[in-house]
Amino acid sequence: MAQPFDRGALLKQAGDLDWRSGEFWVGNPFDLSDSSFNLSAFEANRTYLGVDGEVFLDLTYQSGMDSEGDGRASVGADFNNDGMPDVLVRQTGGGPLLLYENHFPKKNYLKISLRGKESNSLGIGAQISVGVGDRVLHRQLYPVNSFRSQSPALVHFGLGQAEAVDWLKIRWPSGKAQEFKNLEVNRHLRLAEGSAAPEVIHPPGS
Repeated sequence: MAQPFDRGALLKQAGDLDWRSGEFWVGNPFDLSDSSFNLSAFEANRTYLGVDGEVFLDLTYQSGMDSEGDGRASVGADFNNDGMPDVLVRQTGGGPLLLYENHFPKKNYLKISLRGKESNSLGIGAQISVGVGDRVLHRQLYPVNSFRSQSPALVHFGLGQAEAVDWLKIRWPSGKAQEFKNLEVNRHLRLAEGSAAPEVIHPPGS
């Protein structure tokens, strides 16, 4: 199967196919669902762990996320407010919602929500950087969309063993810059554009 960028493309068969081994050719992959050869529900669900931004480890089996269902939508978010991102998977065809709770060793974190004034109300598009010792971490507030799903409008910083955030800088969509210093960890903060006082968000029941 070829994957052109043009939805109207119709590609010629690459060569002779071995039909006995199940080979087939689809000239336009966008019309695959209308073909008698439909690969839907045969894709393997995989889970990878990024290590220091250099390599990825396949943790599919160890994580238990190798579901036999046809997983389509996935959302990473802290559903139980313990500071550790979990994963919610929606399966197609009326299958169940699968919530995978994060059981990695607990580390320190900082969650940030924004409230824009000159910028848009949720600060979508803002660039946020934090300094923790000799490390600088960068995030952009953009609620990632996958198939019929969307992540929360906040950013999550995993801080490891760090016990404080030395500084936090925001570049708002309006172009304005803002800086906060000496922030406590293991909190969810709401930062308003132009305000010097962070607001602590307390989860329900806390």
